[in-house]
Amino acid sequence: MSAVDAETAERDDERAVTTVEVKGTGRLYDALPAHRFEYTFEGTTLREFLDAFLDEHDVVEFLIAETPAEEVAHGWAPAPEELPDDFTANPEGDRTRAYARIAINGRFNEHLGGFDTELADGDRVALMYPFMYCC
Repeated sequence: MSAVDAETAERDDERAVTTVEVKGTGRLYDALPAHRFEYTFEGTTLREFLDAFLDEHDVVEFLIAETPAEEVAHGWAPAPEELPDDFTANPEGDRTRAYARIAINGRFNEHLGGFDTELADGDRVALMYPFMYCC
């Protein structure tokens, strides 16, 4: 085994394991095994959490957008020229579906660090996809 391979193996052995509390709301409430539960994964970022979580739970269609068009909703009212708040978009590559939100300890991930947001043991991760009905 080379020195590089030994160093990589050592880092993998020391890989952090994080346990967070997951809560699903809206359509995810019924799609997940429980309304609220603990989830343990290898790593410390939201991206690593999502990779592991979405491999185990078949809810990717509720959360992750495949194209930029799936990220936005098209309403019937024109957008104002000046927005009343900071409507920060997800960082490139961190696409969530229109209306879907991911919050860490009550704050939306795009206001923290996108999918690279660091998670710690005991953090609360809310996966939200509301029920939507029209007329």
